[in-house]
Amino acid sequence: MKSKSTWIIIMVMLIGLVIGTVIGSYCSGISSLSWLDYGKVFGITSPMVLDLGVFVLTLGLTIKINIASIIGIIISFVIYRLLVR
Repeated sequence: MKSKSTWIIIMVMLIGLVIGTVIGSYCSGISSLSWLDYGKVFGITSPMVLDLGVFVLTLGLTIKINIASIIGIIISFVIYRLLVR
């Protein structure tokens, strides 16, 4: 039962991360809310390509963390804790 709740917490926090990142990206055009999009991009910026002749495998991973995504994670965790009570 404990591992099931751990996966639920991880999924809820990932949803908060995605929603926060989207909100931060949309707020970047608004001057009073542009600070929500302040953040950093981590990962492989140019994808690695493995060409084996028969098929081509392209690998890449980029994570964008901004202020809105951190707020989204916190809000999603608080909502989860309120609903689990």
